[in-house]
Amino acid sequence: MTNTHAQYLKAMGIQIWVRRHTPPTVRPIKSDTIQVTNNNPIRELDWNALQNQVATCTACKLHQTRAHTVFGIGNRQADLMLIGEAPGADEDAQAEPFVGRAGQLLNAILYAIELKRESVYITNVVKCRPPENRNPDKHELDCCNAFLQRQITLLKPKLIVALGRVAAHHLLATDTTITKLRGQRFEYGENKTPLIATYHPAYLLRRPTEKRHTWQDLQFIDKTVAELKQ
Repeated sequence: MTNTHAQYLKAMGIQIWVRRHTPPTVRPIKSDTIQVTNNNPIRELDWNALQNQVATCTACKLHQTRAHTVFGIGNRQADLMLIGEAPGADEDAQAEPFVGRAGQLLNAILYAIELKRESVYITNVVKCRPPENRNPDKHELDCCNAFLQRQITLLKPKLIVALGRVAAHHLLATDTTITKLRGQRFEYGENKTPLIATYHPAYLLRRPTEKRHTWQDLQFIDKTVAELKQ
């Protein structure tokens, strides 16, 4: 680790001695697959057409209060795909995921494993901001699911990282706590794409003591990406 990375981790509140911990054991678990129906035209769209479809979507009530839809951003050939839950106020204003305080922390988290924001692909399970920054409900998740599925299909990531409980529960069709989902490698969808769940950066802002566990997750993610590239 370089001095620069050590300083960055210190600024995040992560103690460097945590690196001595043994990475969690990889335990493959097959998740339920959430399918997009064959008659859904969304499954035929390219990136630009899909983004336009999201921008004009009125399938749920969230379109009534949004300033912008928040499609996703990053490298569309990325190996790593990060999926959060929903846009917040800053994201709604700027039409880009993870641009507020949580986004700044996410950038630092990526930098800790020598990744830049523009080298990965970042999106949310829901593309519009829920009022008062509440969690998206089931109907809203269902309405956006086909968009997310098409993003995953187009990107073909080597690894998906679910950021937080809402994203992990939606992608894995489970209600197991995020604490118990951490440290495991799941297989997602028909292509059995590896998936790892970790805490959402916004949660870390409220519970900074959990940054130590996130550092363990980062090591696990970094190790998994390296293995998948071989």
